[in-house]
Amino acid sequence: MKSITIKGSKRESVGKVATKALRNAGMVPCVIYGGETPIHFSAEEKAFKNLVYTPNVYTASINVDGQKISAILQDIQFHPVTDKILHIDFYQLFDDKEITMNIPVQLTGTSPGVLNGGALRFTNRKLKVKALPANLPDFVTADISKLKIGNKLFVTALANDDYTFMHPDNTVVVQVRTSRNATVSADEDETEAAAE
Repeated sequence: MKSITIKGSKRESVGKVATKALRNAGMVPCVIYGGETPIHFSAEEKAFKNLVYTPNVYTASINVDGQKISAILQDIQFHPVTDKILHIDFYQLFDDKEITMNIPVQLTGTSPGVLNGGALRFTNRKLKVKALPANLPDFVTADISKLKIGNKLFVTALANDDYTFMHPDNTVVVQVRTSRNATVSADEDETEAAAE
C-alpha cells in the first residue's frame, strides 16, 4: 500500500489554549495511538491534503522530530462551518499485528448486461479488509465482465489469501439490474451474430 510522509513536531502542552494557538498558526493537532503511550504532535494542515481529500487509501509515515512512525488515519474532525481540519487521530502500525481498513473497490471489464441496457448498481464502493500492514492492497479489483442482467457479484468472488473481508459472504458488491431500456440478452446477441 502507498504511503504518504507527514512531518510533524511534538506538542509540549495539550490544553485548549495551546490547541487553539496551534490552529491559528495553520497547524493541526494530532495524536498517534496504538503504541506504548499516545504521541501528541502537530503538523501543517496542507501536509494532510493528499491523505484526506482523496478516494484512495494510504498509510502515513509520520516523522515526529526525527522519529519515524508508520500509522493509518483512524479519525478526523472537521470544523462544522469552514471544513478546516480540527484534529486527527492516527493508529500506529506494527508489522506483526493485523489491522482493519476500508479499501476502495475498483471495477474492471465491461458488463454484457450493461451493454444491453441494464443498470449497474455499485452498492459497496469500499470494503472492510483485515490484513497485516504489508498485505494491505491499494484497492480491491472486481471483474464485472461476466455480469449479465440480473447477476450479482458477491464479496466471496473477490476472496484473496493476503487479506480477509470483514463482511458476510452474501454481501453484494455490484449487480446489474434490469431497466426499462434493456434489450435482448447477450446470449441471443451471440446467436444472431453467428447466423449472419
